[in-house]
Amino acid sequence: MSSPASAPTAAPAPPSAPGPRTVTPPPRRSPLAPPRSFLWARRIFLTVLAAFVLVPVYVMISSSLKPPQDVSGEFRWIPSVLTIRPYIDIWSTVPLAKYFMNSLIVAGSATVCSVVIAVFAAYAVSRYEFRGKRVFTVTVLSTQMFPGILFLLPLFLIYVNIGNATGIALFGSRGGLILTYLTFSLPFSIWMLIGYFDSVPRDLDEAALVDGCGPLKALIRIVVPAAIPGIVAVAVYAFMTAWGEVLFASVMTNDATRTLAVGLQGYSTLNDVYWNQIMAASLVVSVPVVAGFLLLQRYLVAGLTAGAVK
Repeated sequence: MSSPASAPTAAPAPPSAPGPRTVTPPPRRSPLAPPRSFLWARRIFLTVLAAFVLVPVYVMISSSLKPPQDVSGEFRWIPSVLTIRPYIDIWSTVPLAKYFMNSLIVAGSATVCSVVIAVFAAYAVSRYEFRGKRVFTVTVLSTQMFPGILFLLPLFLIYVNIGNATGIALFGSRGGLILTYLTFSLPFSIWMLIGYFDSVPRDLDEAALVDGCGPLKALIRIVVPAAIPGIVAVAVYAFMTAWGEVLFASVMTNDATRTLAVGLQGYSTLNDVYWNQIMAASLVVSVPVVAGFLLLQRYLVAGLTAGAVK
């Protein structure tokens, strides 16, 4: 019996010729893009700058967590023993709480007074024309050319003479120190707010006047809310100026009104220097300024740059 014939199989297709290979071109750089050498140089510079800023902060934090014998001995990047005792002892070694309260009262009062006076003065200069306006603005700005130490002796003599003549104790008091800080922060605050108020459209004032608001009500209800970034920038500048000032605080205060910037000297005695407590106190002192800056950073940047472009 014959086997069935097998079905014919199809011949294999000849291999097709390979097509052209597609290569995806690399993305083209924009003609306005900076060169790669500039990008690498910027990265290196920013890295060095970050290290320059962060290394002292690390040294301060690590030293504040060391016992006294480790701080006074050979420096180690990684502490062998960590302790929070310096953060407890800083309040008893010197009356840090009293100094903290004095600085808070002085800096806060100087900030509030500087902002309130600067808002009214800058609004008047920005919105009204009066005789001597040019002289006033130039005088306000020219006060920033003189160093602060130039006013130390005149203010000291003025405060002493006022106290002898009227009995008003400005020397050695918080009020005298607040008045002193106003002489530094107020001129710059007025000059800065003038530029910011100039960038606020005058149509807002005119619309408020048409609606029945007076000049004062238009300022408070219309212009001030629109100028919040500039006002915040002025407030931060005034607070930082008063918070960390040392020269006038060391001369114009006594044991009862001493501020933090001067009170930190109490950790250095004739026999020893409490380095770990100095570092811990420095970190505690910087907390209000750093926290306030982080919370108000958005308004601060907007306020510093708003008056530059009109």
